[in-house]
Amino acid sequence: MISDFNLLATTARGNERAMVNEILYLLKEQIGDAGAQASKTKIRGVIVAKTTLNPYEVIEKFRGIIAERPYEFRYALRILPIERVVPTDLKAIKRATLELAEKIGEDQTFRVTVEKRFTALHSRDLIEAAAGDIKRKVNLKNADFILLIEVVGAYTGLSVVKPNEMLAVIKEKML
Repeated sequence: MISDFNLLATTARGNERAMVNEILYLLKEQIGDAGAQASKTKIRGVIVAKTTLNPYEVIEKFRGIIAERPYEFRYALRILPIERVVPTDLKAIKRATLELAEKIGEDQTFRVTVEKRFTALHSRDLIEAAAGDIKRKVNLKNADFILLIEVVGAYTGLSVVKPNEMLAVIKEKML
């Protein structure tokens, strides 16, 4: 598994190999990232990728491809940009999220979304470690930013994203 991934994608269980091929094709052939890498994880339905491009720009380019040629996306369900990968350790998560949270303005709100896989850590502990020292208002319904905590076994991908910076492929195809 790639340990310094900056994209995390989900697919239906059993389609992991096809999803790796799909994301590599999209990254390399469709948007010109010759250095792109992708690999399966130990978790069914989850793959990780590393792009040499800005992952947020990749999401926007993927969104454009879906609008023009939705059939290019056959296996992807969600594709998320990842800003930082740390060991799945509460102290490391806390340090990284404090740095990432600096992009949240003083008058802006945030919420935390945790997806944990292959870890004994509890969601509440992850949320407390990640968000406990962030001095911003929390809004669970309509937050300006989402603090993503994506635990993939020994590694945790972290991002502070606006709601429209995540790609839900099926929703996008319906637009």
